[in-house]
Amino acid sequence: MNSRPLIVLLSILLLTPVLSGCLSDDVLGDIIPEKKGIPGGLTMACLTNSYTKMIIEIDFESGYKPETSSTDLLKQRISEVCSFSQGITTEFTETNFADVGTWSADDVREQGWDNKKADPTSGKTLRWQLIFPAESYEDDSVLGVAVDASTIAIFGESVDGAAGFFNRPSAEDVENSVMVHEAGHLLGLVNLVYTSPVNHESADKPGHSDNDDSVMYWAIESMNVGSFISGDLPNDFDQDDKDDLAGLAAGTIEVTDQI
Repeated sequence: MNSRPLIVLLSILLLTPVLSGCLSDDVLGDIIPEKKGIPGGLTMACLTNSYTKMIIEIDFESGYKPETSSTDLLKQRISEVCSFSQGITTEFTETNFADVGTWSADDVREQGWDNKKADPTSGKTLRWQLIFPAESYEDDSVLGVAVDASTIAIFGESVDGAAGFFNRPSAEDVENSVMVHEAGHLLGLVNLVYTSPVNHESADKPGHSDNDDSVMYWAIESMNVGSFISGDLPNDFDQDDKDDLAGLAAGTIEVTDQI
C-alpha cells in the first residue's frame, strides 16, 4: 500500500469522493440505461422475498482482488437488511478488462456487462456485480462508482492512495467503507428511488447522508484529523438509512424506477 503526502491524502478523503464520481452524471441526469436501470433499480428485489438467493459476482484484474474483510462485511451488511433463504454467496473471477485507460461511467457499465456471468435476475437468484479494474477513474480521486441497478466499480489504486499515515486508516479500512457505501446506492440510498420521511439527505450532495456516522455520508472519510488517524471509518448504515430500507420493504415508503 503506497502512502502520499498529507495534503494529497486530505484532499482525497475530505473533499473529493463526492457524487460526481460515486454516482455518475448520467444517473444524476435521470438517464436510465436500457434494461440496466439506475442505482436502486433492484432495491425491492433485494428487500422483498422475490428472490431466495443472492450472488455477488466479483470480477477483478490481477493484483486487485478485494480484501476478504471487505467482501465478508458486504455480505453481513446486506444480510442485515435483506433476507435470502438460501443465503448470499460470492463468486470471484480474475478478469482482463479492455484497456480503456482512465475509466468513465460508460466504461464501467460497458465492461461490467461484457463480463457479467449471468443476468442480474434469473429465476430466484439476484446478482450484483462488483468490478475492480487496474486503472483509475477519470477523476482519479474517486474511489468507487455505482452506474446502474447491479454494477459497481471500486478503483483499488485510488483506494491504496487513500490510506493514511502509518496506515491508519488502512487501505483495507477504506475499501471496507467504500464497498458498503456503493452497495448502499444499489439499495437505493439515499433517496435515489424514494423520498425519505426523515430529512437526512445532504443538501449539497444528493444521494448521500448528512450524518458523518453513516457509511452513506457524502465523503465517508471526512472526519477530523484525530479520528481520521484513528482509522475509525463508518462502515454501517445509520438508523435513518435502516428505517428507510425497512419502510420500503414494508410498503410504507413509495418506491420508483424498479426494473
